[in-house]
Amino acid sequence: MTEPHKATLQRSITLFQAFLVEQTDPDRFYTALARDSVGQLGRYGPLRDQLVLDVGGGPGYFADAFSKAGARYVRLEPDAGDMASGVGGEDTAVGALRASGMELPIRTGSVDVCYSSNVLEHVPDPPRMLDEMVRVTRPGGLIYASFTPWLSPWGGHETAPWHYFGGHYAARRYERRHGKPPKNKYRHSLHPYSVGAALKWARTTRQATQLDALARYHPSWAQWILRVPAAREVLSWNLALVLRKN
Repeated sequence: MTEPHKATLQRSITLFQAFLVEQTDPDRFYTALARDSVGQLGRYGPLRDQLVLDVGGGPGYFADAFSKAGARYVRLEPDAGDMASGVGGEDTAVGALRASGMELPIRTGSVDVCYSSNVLEHVPDPPRMLDEMVRVTRPGGLIYASFTPWLSPWGGHETAPWHYFGGHYAARRYERRHGKPPKNKYRHSLHPYSVGAALKWARTTRQATQLDALARYHPSWAQWILRVPAAREVLSWNLALVLRKN
């Protein structure tokens, strides 16, 4: 029997250690993150036999974790290159959907769980993507969306921490140092989104009820940070929203 997910300090340390090698050993980080995220989501409802839509599933690291939990997993990704990279190579693209998270080609109320990990900061209109995730989820189903806030230490992704001086400056600095532009282009494939804005959307949406808002990688005793408006933008590191469709 799988142990219940616990947001302990040791769990946070393990995730942070894996995060440190995200650029050099993505398999280690994303495999650990997928396993942890599926356990975290399982706190809010059963996953066995549930149809899970992963919006922005990337190279497929989450497919194995959801399958082991007994879920029926479907991945949606706008980038064909990401579909055929990572876990399983081109085989992982079989059965995946290519589309924008802001215009999901999915029938309203047709999935049990709509999941997205670290995608909202990569779309120009995050509330629109969140609305789409709610729309395609059946009444009573779960919506889980996490993202890296712009003002977090990793908000600029590979250009961090220089994004604190401005996204365009950070991108130019990265290109000077590495001889190539960053993968995540400011205002093109990387957009500022705040904890405050995401929490406001969760409070005001009429189609779903917020179950939780989490500093995703933090232990349970550190969740108070989300109640401090300015500090949460920097110190929460990553925000996860969990909602149930009305």
